[in-house]
Amino acid sequence: MREGLLPGQRKSWEITVTEDMCPSFLGKRVHPVLSTATMISYMEWVARRTILDYLEDGEEGIGHSVSVRHLAPAPVGKRVSFYAEVTRVEGPRVDCRVWAEHDKARIGEGEVVQYILPKEKIEARIRAMA
Repeated sequence: MREGLLPGQRKSWEITVTEDMCPSFLGKRVHPVLSTATMISYMEWVARRTILDYLEDGEEGIGHSVSVRHLAPAPVGKRVSFYAEVTRVEGPRVDCRVWAEHDKARIGEGEVVQYILPKEKIEARIRAMA
């Protein structure tokens, strides 16, 4: 990992909620709002953005844990901002506080933990599970 990744650094990402982001089970839409699964996906993405500039050749980030609470709905058409703030860098481990909000509420918050590892180590682990 390159030098310089420090607690307090932030990244953000903004989306507009679309129909394909709504919760759906067995092809049936449940609510016309951002699904929890989609919210978590964007939280992981914005946390990943914090490490991208610090990956060296031959390294990759890998998810370790996600802990999130979904607090409020974000209806179709609503603009949602996602944020990640690095809270700890300890060896290959990078912890981020994450949250999402729109103009009326914070819709979710939590933590994403990633590790920066050699790609060959990740690929060997994947092969071992095949």
